[in-house]
Amino acid sequence: MTSTTRPYRELVTLLARFTFREGEVPTAIRGLSLSRRTSPPPPQHTNHGPCFALIAQGARRLTIGEQIFEYGVGDYLVAAGNFPALSRTTRASSATPLLGLALTLNSQALRELVARIDITPPEPEGGSRCVAVHPVSPDVLDATLRLLRLLERPEDIPAMAPLIEQELLYRLLRGPFGARLFQLATTESQRLRIAKAVSWLRVNFAQPLRVEELAEHVGMSVSSFHHHFKTSTAVTPMQYQKHLRLHEARRLMLLEDFDAGTAGYEVGYQSPSQFSREYRRLYGLSPRRDVERLKGEPASTQE
Repeated sequence: MTSTTRPYRELVTLLARFTFREGEVPTAIRGLSLSRRTSPPPPQHTNHGPCFALIAQGARRLTIGEQIFEYGVGDYLVAAGNFPALSRTTRASSATPLLGLALTLNSQALRELVARIDITPPEPEGGSRCVAVHPVSPDVLDATLRLLRLLERPEDIPAMAPLIEQELLYRLLRGPFGARLFQLATTESQRLRIAKAVSWLRVNFAQPLRVEELAEHVGMSVSSFHHHFKTSTAVTPMQYQKHLRLHEARRLMLLEDFDAGTAGYEVGYQSPSQFSREYRRLYGLSPRRDVERLKGEPASTQE
C-alpha cells in the first residue's frame, strides 16, 4: 500500500487532526500515542518495550546495537522485548510532516489470546529476536484505522478499544512476526527474570556491573542469562548498561549544564577518555560538540 490509497489518506487525516503539537502525543486509548514531526530532530536515545508502530507519512530509522531498521509508509514495526535504541526521523517537513502512531502491546492480553486460540506460529526468522519491520497487510491497516477512529468517539473507547486491540494482536500473531510474539506470550518465566534484570540496570546503571551477580540476582545461570538477555533486548547486559549511562550523561549535560567530565563521572565512568570515546561511538560527536549542536550553539574550536 502507498500513501495515495484511501486508507492511508484517512490515516493521515486522523493523525493530523489529533496531533495538536510537535513530538509524541498521548491519547485517551491506553497505550496508544501519536507522533508528529515537521523536521528531523536530533537522534533520540530511547528504551523500547513491546510495541506496534505504523507510519502514515514520512519515515524513521531505528538502530539497535549493530542492526538498523528503516520503516515508512507501507511498513509496520513490531517489537517483542525491552531494548535500548537510537531513533531517527529520516523524512519530515513542514509541508509533509511525519505522522505515525505507536501502541504498547499488552502482554497479559497477548497471553490470554494465545491461551484461547489454536495457533501454530511459523518458525522464528533469523536476525534480531525482538524487533522486525514488515509490509503492512490490509487486515492490520483496517484494525489500526478503526482503533484510531475511536478518538472521534471517546464514549466508545472503554467498550471498543480492548476488542480492536485484541483483533490487532491476533493479526500480528498470524503475521510474519507471529513466532516472536508467541514466544513473548509463552516464555513468561524467563521473560520476567530478564525484565527484573532490566529494571535493576535502569536504577543501578552507575554501579560496576558484575554479570555473574546480576544473573544470580534473577535466579539464572550466567550462560542462560546472557542468551535470554540478548534475545529479549538485542544487546548484551554490558551494552545495555553503556547505553543507559551515555543517555543519562547526555541528559545531564543538556538539561542540567554538567560539563562532560562531571557527567561521565556521575554515570559511572572513571576515565574521561573512555567516556568521550564511547559517547562519540554512540552519538557520532564528542560530548561537547554534541551538546552544542543540540542547544543550537556555535561549534567550539576546541574539544
